[in-house]
Amino acid sequence: VGRRRRRRGLRRRDELVVVHRPRYDDWSFPKGKRSQDDGDDAATALREVEEETGLRCELGPELGETRYRDNRGRDKRVRYWLMTPVTGQEERLFVPNREVDEVRWCTRAQAGRLLTYDHDRALLEQLGERDRLRG
Repeated sequence: VGRRRRRRGLRRRDELVVVHRPRYDDWSFPKGKRSQDDGDDAATALREVEEETGLRCELGPELGETRYRDNRGRDKRVRYWLMTPVTGQEERLFVPNREVDEVRWCTRAQAGRLLTYDHDRALLEQLGERDRLRG
């Protein structure tokens, strides 16, 4: 889950990146499948975020995983990490493609309204709980 801090007036706030996939007409967090060149799930996550958003990121703490059944009835397991764009990447221009045609940075509340799937909203809630505990 890409995350950045932006200054709005005197307050800083976290923003999350979500992507629109035209094939499914859905809004979700960036995710994807492991390729042969990926060493592990973390490497897959970094590669997929860059492919889908154009952003090179630094890996942060793992958020957890979601499990769900896709529209073909296949069981899916996705692991998520917090990520921060590498300095200078925050405003990099996104180039729409077949897989992702729009990228949006939004607050947690905005993301909650935009996300299509319950499992993504549950992950968003986990992030909120994590932030509240860190206080």
